[in-house]
Amino acid sequence: MDFIFNEKIEKMGRKKIRELQLKRLKETVHRVFDNVPFYQKKFKELKITPGDIKTLDDIRKLPFTTKNDLRDNAPFGMMATPLENCIELHASSGTTGTPVTVCYTPHDINVWSEVMARCLSMSGLTREDVFQNPIPYGTFTGAFGFHYGAQKIGALVIPSGMGQSERQIKLMEYYGTTFISGVASYAIRLSQVALDIGVDPKKLKVRNGLFGAEMFTQGLKKRLRDIWDMDVHDIYGLTEMCGPGVSTDCDQHDGLHLWEDHFLVEVVDPVTLEPVELEEEGEIVLTTLTKEGMPLLRYRTRDITRLYDEKTCECGRTHVKHTPIKGRSDDMLIIRGTNIYPGQIESVLMKHENVGGNWRMILSTENDVDQLTVEVESKKILNQVDQIELEETLKREIKSVIVFTPRVTVLPPNSITQEGLKAKRVIDNRKKE
Repeated sequence: MDFIFNEKIEKMGRKKIRELQLKRLKETVHRVFDNVPFYQKKFKELKITPGDIKTLDDIRKLPFTTKNDLRDNAPFGMMATPLENCIELHASSGTTGTPVTVCYTPHDINVWSEVMARCLSMSGLTREDVFQNPIPYGTFTGAFGFHYGAQKIGALVIPSGMGQSERQIKLMEYYGTTFISGVASYAIRLSQVALDIGVDPKKLKVRNGLFGAEMFTQGLKKRLRDIWDMDVHDIYGLTEMCGPGVSTDCDQHDGLHLWEDHFLVEVVDPVTLEPVELEEEGEIVLTTLTKEGMPLLRYRTRDITRLYDEKTCECGRTHVKHTPIKGRSDDMLIIRGTNIYPGQIESVLMKHENVGGNWRMILSTENDVDQLTVEVESKKILNQVDQIELEETLKREIKSVIVFTPRVTVLPPNSITQEGLKAKRVIDNRKKE
C-alpha cells in the first residue's frame, strides 16, 4: 500500500506541474545569471539572456553543466548566495577527483527534507516505524537526507551510522527496527553477518528497505526481498541536486517517480547531446528549480535511463517516471570491442541461489588481448565439485550476454573486502596505451 506524504503536490495535474516548472525555471535562470560568474560567462558566450526563456522547451538554449565545471570552480565558485546564508555543507566522496562541494540554505534543507519524506513515505515509512540508518554520517549526503526525511514523517530514527555490522544487527534486535536504509550491497553484507552470528534476518522485525547510492539490479532486489522478507525500494539522487531524494519507485515497482516540482528532467544522447525520443534510452540531465545555495542548469549526470510516458501511475502520482539507472555512460566498459555495463554481469549472477551478494570484475591484458575475470562469493562454502560446476555455469551464462567467455572464480563467503560505502565492482588493470 502506497502512503502519500504530500497529496496536493504528488497528484498535481500535468498542466499545473508544467506551469509551476516554467515559473521556477525562469526564477532559477535569473538567480544564476545575477549571481554566478560561471553562468554569466556561459550566457554571454551563447548570446542569451534570462528573458530568452519563455517556454520549457527553451531550456535547450541554456548551457550544460558538468562535474568538471563544478571542480574547476571548487569549492564555492558556483554559489548563488553568500556563505553566511548557508547552514550546512556536503560533498561527494571525491574518489575520482576533487570532491564536489554543495552548500545548503535553510530553504534548501527544507526542500531536501520534503522530497526525502515523499520518497520514504512512498516506500512505506510511517510515524509508527523504527527507522535504522546504517549510512556514514559526515560530508557524504546520504545519511542526513534519510535522517531529515524520516524525522519529517515522524518516524523514530536510530542514527547507527555505517560499520560495526554485528552491532547493526544487535540494534535491530534490541530496538525492533522495522525499516532500514543504505546501499544494497551493504544490506546483503548485513544479512550474511546476521546469519554468521545465528540471527535469521527473516525473524527480525525489518519489513521495508530503501536503498540507493549504487546501481542495483532486479536480481539483487529479489535477493534482498527474499533474505530479509521485506519490501525493497530504489532511490535515486546525487550530491549535485541535494543528495538522495530525486526519485523513488512506488509499490508498483515499475519505474521511479521523479519530483518535477523541484527538478526539471531531460534525457539526451550522451554523444550528440540532442534530446532522445520518449521511452528512448539516454543520459539523464537535471536542472534544479528551487535551490538557493547552488542552483544548477542542465547538469549532466552521466546516468543512463529512459523516461516513461506521462500517463498517471496506478499509485495515483502524476510525476514522471524513469527506469532504474542502467549504469553510467562513463562506467560502460569496452572489452574486446564489446560494450559492457557491470549491471549485465550482476543480472546473471543474482539468478543463482548459491551465489552470494558480493562480486567484482577484474580486467587485465595478456598478449595484447583484454581478459575479464569475474570473482564472486558463494552464499556458503562449496565442495570442489559444486564450485567447479557453478563456475562453468556462470561462464556459459555470462558469455550469452557479453559474447566472449570470461574467467569465473567462485570464492568462499566474505572473501571480497568492501571498503567505504559503495561496493567496488570494477578493477581495471589493463595496460594503458
